Amino acid sequence: MAKKLIINARINEWMMRAPNRHVPWTADEIAEDAARCREAGAALVHVHARNADGSANHSPEAYQDLTGKIRGRSDILIHATLGNLHVEGDETRISHVGEARPDLATIDIGSTNRDVYDGAAHSFTTTDRIYRNSTGSCLFFAQEMARLGVKPHVACWTVPFLRTLEAFIDLGALAEPVVAQMVLSGGGDLSAHPPTPAGLEAFFHALPDPRRIEWTVCALDANIFPAAAVAIARGGHVAPGIGDYPYPELGYPSNAALVAEIVKLAKAMGREVATPEEARAMLGMPTRAD
Repeated sequence: MAKKLIINARINEWMMRAPNRHVPWTADEIAEDAARCREAGAALVHVHARNADGSANHSPEAYQDLTGKIRGRSDILIHATLGNLHVEGDETRISHVGEARPDLATIDIGSTNRDVYDGAAHSFTTTDRIYRNSTGSCLFFAQEMARLGVKPHVACWTVPFLRTLEAFIDLGALAEPVVAQMVLSGGGDLSAHPPTPAGLEAFFHALPDPRRIEWTVCALDANIFPAAAVAIARGGHVAPGIGDYPYPELGYPSNAALVAEIVKLAKAMGREVATPEEARAMLGMPTRAD
């Protein structure tokens, strides 16, 4: 029997509501959206706390409120962001994790430039957006998450990130199986591999021993379906969401509708989807009671 597919719904990121009006912002909206994604087939939900006007809210209190409301609506596993370009200081970046205790939290295991190139204008929109994640910071985050009982969700933007991930596995800094996310980017964002099957496949030669990781793919500012088909065929997992891309091809769908399309694709390719409890077992995570 084929391994079950874990779907991680990336429901809001920093996306505004134009052109897709379905992006959830408030804690109540996010909790409702997460519950609908769970019904559609998602086992995880990746969240960013937002204010009522859509602006970012990095306070521990906001994440505590968000986590409580999601858990009040469904059993979906919660994957929280880590403070990134907008937050300075390792302790500040991870403070909300200690307060909210999500099931998983992101570690971007390397640094990259987040500037966007406008091909039509032949210019960069910015030239100084550096996403800094030193090895020391990443080790600190891994140690803190282990202490808190939160599973690291390790984002790999390029092959050097995967090489660092393998070193962390060798150090014993990450509990196995490690959750590794292959990040793809489009729309002029040059920070990761291109959002194509070839862009995803470029990671494969550097993947650690498959017995030691479970890997997934997301696509920033790009349609995930071409890469999703490759991931499903190769035993990986998929992280779709309108927080990454509005999906005009599908008529600007809700997150739940997008998850349903991934479920349909997976079943057509011979893979059933995992429930939250099945995903928890696959990822080697303790129960919430533990």
